[in-house]
Amino acid sequence: MAQHNELTVDVRTSGDAATVHCSGRLTVTSGSQLRTEVKRLLPQTRVVTIDLTNITLMDSVGLGTIAALYASARTAGCELQVVNISPRIREIFSVTRLLSLFEACGETNIKMP
Repeated sequence: MAQHNELTVDVRTSGDAATVHCSGRLTVTSGSQLRTEVKRLLPQTRVVTIDLTNITLMDSVGLGTIAALYASARTAGCELQVVNISPRIREIFSVTRLLSLFEACGETNIKMP
């Protein structure tokens, strides 16, 4: 049974850029919500930033969602950035070797070209 309000997604747009603020848990039950929100931005947005400041938990499906969005953004000619990654979630990116695919921006940010 899925928990209500497991993931909250707040999208803010400014010109051809959008920031997607995520709060809660990015897991098997909520990954599709983030995917839907970000994919609808891709055709008309040049830069999409996913802010993970308030993500309390990310599982392998959440990580896969970020990787899939990266691929979708590249296909759409869009730049995808992931910022404010907690040390615990950063470790997940590192262990799965996804971190090596992305250019690090400072201690807590990942910029995906």
